Amino acid sequence: MTPPPRKVRKAVFPAAGLGTRFLPATKAQPKEMLPLVDKPTIQYVVEEAVASGLSDIILITGRNKRAIEDHFDAAFELEYYLQDRGKLDELAQIRTISELAAVSYVRQKEPLGLGHAILCAEPLVGQEPFGVFLGDDIIVAAVPCMRQLLDVYEAHDGPVLAVMRVPREEIGRYGVIAPRALGGNVFEVQDLVEKPDPAEAPSDLAIIGRYVLTPDLFPILAETPPDSRGEIQLTNGLRTLQSRRPIYAVEFEGKRYDTGDRLGFLKATVEFALARPDLADAFRGYLKSLDL
Repeated sequence: MTPPPRKVRKAVFPAAGLGTRFLPATKAQPKEMLPLVDKPTIQYVVEEAVASGLSDIILITGRNKRAIEDHFDAAFELEYYLQDRGKLDELAQIRTISELAAVSYVRQKEPLGLGHAILCAEPLVGQEPFGVFLGDDIIVAAVPCMRQLLDVYEAHDGPVLAVMRVPREEIGRYGVIAPRALGGNVFEVQDLVEKPDPAEAPSDLAIIGRYVLTPDLFPILAETPPDSRGEIQLTNGLRTLQSRRPIYAVEFEGKRYDTGDRLGFLKATVEFALARPDLADAFRGYLKSLDL
């Protein structure tokens, strides 16, 4: 009898990028700490991991990323101040952040690509399957996007990628899969191509920033040669892995916001504010009042 797949407990968050698209705001603070309304983008993604059942959070950081570590740590002075002033709602929010999950950190000393960032997590992941979250992708869904991937992982016992359909004129910005439909919204990946020419893309299914990966990827990434920019691309490592074992993809249900793009960040800020009961009416009224 085939044993069930190992339970996924660990979540890896590459967060060592320089955030150059958001300069000068990111000159002295991490891009991941830029807020959507009043919550840093990285917190939305960590909350998705916890809601999906993952308990160990591994953040891949770099220089000038200490604010991320401080955000998920206890803040005794702030907690004392809020307690002393009777600000109990704010105190509960602050304590919830530090109690979300067990958080560990490892440094990526140089920005050498997503594949290299994930390789940096190997000592903390060990020989376990693990989830990967890219913080630029905020996904709002009735069932957390990562939970959707984990259900497919548990059914098929193999790596799983999140995918969504993208207009052909935009497909060259993404990694793209060649799919074989398995039923519903699940596919077996026949091939992966990084940023293809739109005319040559194998499909319109683009890889989005959620993955369930297996530890046999680590030695592959260690042997994957850098690209022309000196970066180790995750897609290239996955392509090698696909030649050795089945990889699956899920066309997830939910709405994805690309907060790594300035326009996408602005759209997300507006929509998240309109979804807040304490802000929606006043903010909607303000938007209607603008002479656009």
